[in-house]
Parts: sequence; structure tokens; C-alpha cells
Amino acid sequence: MIFFKKICFLLVLVLFSNVQAQTEETILWKPGVKLTWSNFKENAPVSNRVAAITASGINYKYTTSFKNNSASFTFEIGAFFYPNKSWYKKDLCTDITLSHEQLHFDIAELFARKMRLKLSAIKPSSNTKKEVKDIYTKINKDLEAYQDLYDKETNYSRDIEKQFYWNNKVAADLLKKK
Repeated sequence: MIFFKKICFLLVLVLFSNVQAQTEETILWKPGVKLTWSNFKENAPVSNRVAAITASGINYKYTTSFKNNSASFTFEIGAFFYPNKSWYKKDLCTDITLSHEQLHFDIAELFARKMRLKLSAIKPSSNTKKEVKDIYTKINKDLEAYQDLYDKETNYSRDIEKQFYWNNKVAADLLKKK
């Protein structure tokens, strides 16, 4: 039994060291913190006709432990913005464009909250790893579809009326889904 606990501890240590070794610059989503154009650090490609790109997504880590006939499951989930993968073209961008890009990041947070809710229902078992992976895969698929819908409905921020609609919709969703 002691050998099994040591192996589990080493496995958790390896998993956490891999997560901690991540050196890519990120910005964690926080209420009230807004992106500025200075956060977009990648050079914009000359041949691309797009005005801006926001690289954002959901990251997670979790642990399960089993001891003395009890099990525990803990997790951390965050919505992140990746400055070195995000860019903009100054001559094509406005404050409306920036609000559009901010909403991509805010939408990532909405889906991080959905994932937190789903993971909070998990009961630790030998199947936990698969459950977490399946939830993450589904959430990311839904997130991508929602981001695509947002871009389509706002015509990538060009439809200002729809952009304001989405700004209000996402702001309201962030207030009610903690």
C-alpha cells in the first residue's frame, strides 16, 4: 500500500511539474480586467486580411487521491489569453474591434465556468481521467462553435448593432454565471 501511495504521489508530482514548466506568457481572465492593444504581441501577418486575432482558451489541472477508504477530487480551471499568439493591425482596428476581441476572451471564461460546473459533479474513481478529458473535449467543441456563431452574427465586429447586442449578452451571462 505504501508503494502504491508513493507511485500515486510521483505521478501527481510529474503531472504538476509538467503544468508548472509551462513558460508561455498568459493572462488569466479576471472580472473587470480588460485587454488593451498592448496585450497583442504577435506580429500581424502582412498577407492576412483579418484585422485582429485573439488567442484564448481554457486550461485545467486536477488531482484525485484515494486513502483510508475515501477519495477526493480537486481541480483548477482558468480562461487564458495568449499575448504571443494574438495580433492586430493598427490601421484596421478601432475600439469596437477591441471590444470584439475582448468578448472572445470573455466567452472563454463563460465556458471555463461551464467546465467548473461539470467537474464539480465528478465523483473520483478509476474513470476520472477519462471523464475529465471527455468533459474538456466537449466544452472545447462547444466553445469553438459559440465563438464561430459570435463572429458570424457580428460579422467580425463590422455589424455594430449586433456587436453591442453580444457585448450586453455576454456581460449579463458573466454576471449570472459565477
